[in-house]
Amino acid sequence: MRPLGTRRAALVAGAATVAALALGGCSAGQVAETAILETPIAGVDTQTTDGSVFIRNLQVEYNGIEGYAKGENAPLELSLFNQTAEPVTVTISSAPPDLPQVVSADQVGFVSAAATVTTPGEVAASPSVAPSASAPAATVRPARIEIGPLSTAMFRPSDLAPLQVIGLQGALTPGAAVNLVFEFSNGADKLVVQAPVATPLSPAPRGPAEIGEDAPELEGH
Repeated sequence: MRPLGTRRAALVAGAATVAALALGGCSAGQVAETAILETPIAGVDTQTTDGSVFIRNLQVEYNGIEGYAKGENAPLELSLFNQTAEPVTVTISSAPPDLPQVVSADQVGFVSAAATVTTPGEVAASPSVAPSASAPAATVRPARIEIGPLSTAMFRPSDLAPLQVIGLQGALTPGAAVNLVFEFSNGADKLVVQAPVATPLSPAPRGPAEIGEDAPELEGH
């Protein structure tokens, strides 16, 4: 027969082993769950009050720390989701805001350098390149978007005919936003949404350091 003290020691060691395994399994589950979490997407997410149309990742393309000057155009990034079994037409415009650091634009539309309107989604050259004298004048198609039943419409600044706010009524800089109005053909209440300037993927470079800016002070000086 095993002595009583030895039996107690064995029981304590077994319990400690079970506890360690349980904690290890719990920890492994948390790590696995964290690993599959999706990275948060920048931009505004909202929806109609009846839940019929979702607006996702609404933002203005970041173009540098100086942003966009008054009168310029600014490309938008946007995804629209029709949650109904019927087609829905979404119309986007801009209106003067009553909020600080929010500007409006003359209109919202698809800007194409070609004379013919193209379908958004095709990759094109940078819109910042000015057309030559022989190139066709840019055309604008109003932002009137028809979305099929249970379908999605996605717009990116790299599209051949990007969705843009046209003729900004004020400077649009990082930290500011443009005022947009969404109207829906299915009778859902219109939405007034502020589209912010996107956050850059990397921090802006610092200017040249002043002499002695980060130098430690010497004792006795």
